[in-house]
Amino acid sequence: MRRVATLFSALTLATLGWTAGTAAHAAPSAEGAGTSVSTEQQRAAARFWTTDRLRAAQDVTALPAARTAKLATAPPTTGERVSVPPLPGPAAATSAPSTRATSPTAWTGGGLISTTAGKVFFQNDSGGTFACSATVANSDNRSVVLTAGHCVVDAATGTGYRNWVFIPGYNNGNRPYGTFSARSLFWEPQYVSTRGNANWDYAFAVMNTLNGRTVADTVGAQGIAFNSQTGRHVHSFGYGGSAAEGNGERLNHCEGNEFADAGRPGSTMWGIDCVQTGGSSGGGFLADFSGGGGYLIGNISVSAGANEYHPTLGNEALDLYRRAGAA
Repeated sequence: MRRVATLFSALTLATLGWTAGTAAHAAPSAEGAGTSVSTEQQRAAARFWTTDRLRAAQDVTALPAARTAKLATAPPTTGERVSVPPLPGPAAATSAPSTRATSPTAWTGGGLISTTAGKVFFQNDSGGTFACSATVANSDNRSVVLTAGHCVVDAATGTGYRNWVFIPGYNNGNRPYGTFSARSLFWEPQYVSTRGNANWDYAFAVMNTLNGRTVADTVGAQGIAFNSQTGRHVHSFGYGGSAAEGNGERLNHCEGNEFADAGRPGSTMWGIDCVQTGGSSGGGFLADFSGGGGYLIGNISVSAGANEYHPTLGNEALDLYRRAGAA
């Protein structure tokens, strides 16, 4: 049964007595839709995330924030279709994936997704530590990952989170390709101006180099598509925190045919009959997926019962992506 969607969100961290990071740790950009991180802060973030802190981070979970989010003009549903192809990464063995995943299933198919999907860790100003998911997206600077808006910014204040890192290929505490620190975070301004309308719940992080190499040069990158066709067969990937999903320690997979979100007034989101739990927020939705590679068309954002939904990547997302790719 399809019910009204609820954010997989850090949007209401304040309602639980938590506060987002401060500008002392992430300076607002000129356009007020992102943060920049100093070189020293990037190094400090990499040092901050010890094994114990990774284990202690709380999965960003489903909260009832969407009911109070303001409505906004819906993103355009038409525009020039723009796509960027995947970038091959290190040779990762591929095998037949698990039986069609109509419930979260451990990903066993290898391939590009096994290196380009990963876990995000961040901290708020009161010291709380949290975990989301993200995916490397091919870009001009080969340094961009796609995640959820609620994994980078407090929608109530417009303040970006701090000590933000991405660990591609994360598996049971292992960091096979290292820990990449964010040097910039970019979110959609309307996500903040609407105080968390999930139609705009996407964001891009620009990662610093590690050992002189960009994240995409290290692990490859998924393709990404804007103003793409909807209603297709898609796949989603994330690090859900339930026991059935491996307690956030492994990459999980869902798939299904997309349908429009009919439960939220004004929603332009699309979803599938499968839902991953807290910690999967920000994980990629991919179309044209084969052999571990495909095209990102959104990120895990909201859930309703047995369904999960993603915002569409339209003209505004394309502009944001181009800004991130030029940073």
